[in-house]
Amino acid sequence: MTKKIIAAISVVLVVGVFLIASAQDGLTPQQQLGKKLFFDTNLSDPGGQSCAVCHGSAVGWTGPDQAINAAGAVYEGAVPGRFGNRKPPASAYAGDSPILYYDGTKWVGGMFWDGRATGWTLGDPLAEQAQGPFLNPAEQNNASAEVVIDEVLTSSYADLFLQVCTDPATTARYECIGRAIAAYERSAEVSQFTSKYDYWLKGQARLTGQEQWGLSLFRGKGKCAACHVEPLFTDFTYDNLGVPRNPMNPFYSMPYNPDGDNWVDPGLGGFLQAAGYPESVWGPEWGKFKAPTLRNVDLRPTKKFVKAYGHNGYFKSLAEIIHFYNTRDVPGAGWPAPEVAVNMNTTEMGNLGLTKGEELAIEAFLTTLSDGWTR
Repeated sequence: MTKKIIAAISVVLVVGVFLIASAQDGLTPQQQLGKKLFFDTNLSDPGGQSCAVCHGSAVGWTGPDQAINAAGAVYEGAVPGRFGNRKPPASAYAGDSPILYYDGTKWVGGMFWDGRATGWTLGDPLAEQAQGPFLNPAEQNNASAEVVIDEVLTSSYADLFLQVCTDPATTARYECIGRAIAAYERSAEVSQFTSKYDYWLKGQARLTGQEQWGLSLFRGKGKCAACHVEPLFTDFTYDNLGVPRNPMNPFYSMPYNPDGDNWVDPGLGGFLQAAGYPESVWGPEWGKFKAPTLRNVDLRPTKKFVKAYGHNGYFKSLAEIIHFYNTRDVPGAGWPAPEVAVNMNTTEMGNLGLTKGEELAIEAFLTTLSDGWTR
């Protein structure tokens, strides 16, 4: 009886410690577990790669290495020399993406650039996305969900894992891992809503004249708001912007790329084709990629830090991609051919007629979307 009492007291103390820790950093136990998982460098094979390697907070939870961003923009996996095919999207502000569905005119929701984390299994695309990199040979390269779980059970936060993930079944535990990471990514630590724009919405900040002009252009002549809907600055839909191929993408030379230099990224259309849909469904989606949030689009540790833009990281500055939106279809503009020429958006971009000053104004407004703004 004494042992049982001591054991019960120990459980209460352990749970109490976790609850206190969570209260101190503002995270629930589930979110705290998600944070531990997100930054754990032991959850890869070989060890050393955490989620944060490709999703750094200082750059808006996307690629934090400017040398990589300035080149192929695709990050190396846990296995040296092994690369995927796309730049990392931001892991913040993704929690409202719905389960992938077709609304009669377009596909909406899902996660990853191509929507393959549909949410059809867990009912939460963000949680499904969080499960993916652990088992991807080009990312964290674990052999199975069991391997990931075993690593977590030997970690310093194993007690927290057992507190949050109470079902011992492998499937349930791995689902719990995905949901915990998703909960952390939805937390105020990641999706902060602390930009100048947010304070302006609350009447606690004033936009400069140039920023206000940029917002008006964003909503009007620039047609940006057609897909980047406030306040999340995305509508979770898919589009082919006519982005050129990135010749520095390391995926072209990967031995598991059967097409070599001739490889073309099919985006959402490729996922729908692989999922068994007929060509009448996947054909119109060929070359389309998910509209990313523009929150933190210019968040950088320094003004000279290089970020990459577009699904393949072809663009190396915010100014460059704004100019592309404006002039893609202007004769003599000098842009290379699109990677995928079919299904291109020709109504909301390509020849917007924006002046240089108007492009700069839109850029100025987009800088107000960076979290961590202070007066």
